[in-house]
Formats: sequence, C-alpha cells, structure tokens
Amino acid sequence: MLHGLPPILDAEVRTLILGSFPSPASLAAQQYYGHRQNQFWRLLGALLGEPLPEFDYADRQRRLLRHGIGVWDVYRQCRRQGALDSAIQAPEVNDFSRLQTGAPRLRRVCFNGQTAGKLVRWFALRGYETYVLPSSSPAYTLAFASKLEKWRAAGLGATVDR
Repeated sequence: MLHGLPPILDAEVRTLILGSFPSPASLAAQQYYGHRQNQFWRLLGALLGEPLPEFDYADRQRRLLRHGIGVWDVYRQCRRQGALDSAIQAPEVNDFSRLQTGAPRLRRVCFNGQTAGKLVRWFALRGYETYVLPSSSPAYTLAFASKLEKWRAAGLGATVDR
C-alpha cells in the first residue's frame, strides 16, 4: 500500500487544490507534483505572478500559503503500479472533516483532474465553491495555454497576498 503526502495547509487557506494521489516521482521526492514534466508549478506560477518552478520546495509551499492556497490529495493511500490515475486500486479517501477547524477560511476547492473531481459533490454539499480543472499531468495533453485559461477561470489568479 502506498501512502500519500501531508497537506500543504494552514488556517488562512481560502483555496484548496486537490489532486488524486502523488506520482512515484512525487513520492520519492516527498513533494507534491515532483515530476519535472508535471505543469502544476508552472501553471500556478503563471497565475500568481511568481516563478514557482525556480524555487525550492519549501519556498514553493510558503508562497502558496501566502496566497491562501493549499494543496492535498483526495486519496491518503492506495495501490498503484506506475503513475496513471487509471491504475489506482483500493483507494482510501483523506479525512476532510478536519478542514472546518484546520482551514476555517476555506471557500473554494479545485480538483486537479477528473479522478480527483470524483469528490466534487461531497465538497459542494458542504457549501464549498468547486471546480474540476484539467489535469496538470503531462499525460493530459491539452495545451498549456488552454489549461492556464481554465485554471484562471476558476479564480486561481485572483488570490491576494496576506
């Protein structure tokens, strides 16, 4: 059984981006979106006006939190061969009930891809604004500019430094 990563989260987070489960490269690096071809850090960097891909992981985390953005995954553990979401087996969902106390300002939940988006209803029923975004994975071949436009439409570029 593979185990996921701890969330990037604090009490000031207003937007949470949920992926499905870390890739083998991310698990090995112990970093969200650690595969060099994943476009996550490039997308958020463009949206926030920060050169996130150039920073070390600790600085990336600090900068996201400064913009009120958290990162986590829908699954806390699973079995999987390779990196594709379609290979995820026996997934166990993270305990999101702690968000109400751990991130009381959270209002928007964005799902990085369709697999993560399977939980959209659970979050919507709890009053969160929800968006299912095109995956930042290199396996999802939509052009970067199109992904960026759809991520921007979810309000991800509209965060304010605290």
